[in-house]
Amino acid sequence: MKILIDNGHGINTAGKCSPDKRLREYAWSRDCARRLVAALSQEGYDAELITPEDWDVKLQTRVARVNNICKAVGSRNCLLVSIHNNAGGGDGKWHDACGWSVFVSKNSSENSKKLARMLTVEAMKRELMGNRSVPLQKYWTWSWTDKDIYILKNTACPAVLTENMFQDHKGDVDYLLSEDGMKELVDLHFVSIINYIKSL
Repeated sequence: MKILIDNGHGINTAGKCSPDKRLREYAWSRDCARRLVAALSQEGYDAELITPEDWDVKLQTRVARVNNICKAVGSRNCLLVSIHNNAGGGDGKWHDACGWSVFVSKNSSENSKKLARMLTVEAMKRELMGNRSVPLQKYWTWSWTDKDIYILKNTACPAVLTENMFQDHKGDVDYLLSEDGMKELVDLHFVSIINYIKSL
């Protein structure tokens, strides 16, 4: 199984940070993604970053990279996880929303949903849901808009996007910037991905 790891946004993407500027989503997501790839590789899994650059890579380019790998090894032999931080307001102010969540596209495959459910179950075990409700299906879609999540909608393999806590919630930011928080979120992804692969 080829495990493809994407990380959110880039150094040149404005506004993707905590109100106090301590947390930058591009930096946090890249650190998490690199640690995850290293952990999986150490255990003998074929894991790869699809966006190693620090700058923002266009969604079309990210999708093309994933789909080219899918063509080479087969879509059934790939999975994609895109790692992000959430935001309650996006207005540079602190907000109350906190916790972890995972998204799939509206046209997602059953395997995408399966991976998302496994991630949510692992997050619940670790009591990371904060004040986020947990949908019965244990994953979210962009059900409130006609739009969809581009990288999930257009990639050929099972794909999920994780929102790792809120960059505009003070408690979440403290957790995200702690070594224990980073290690736990890397391990959440690590355990869930391995459980998913073993279930196939």
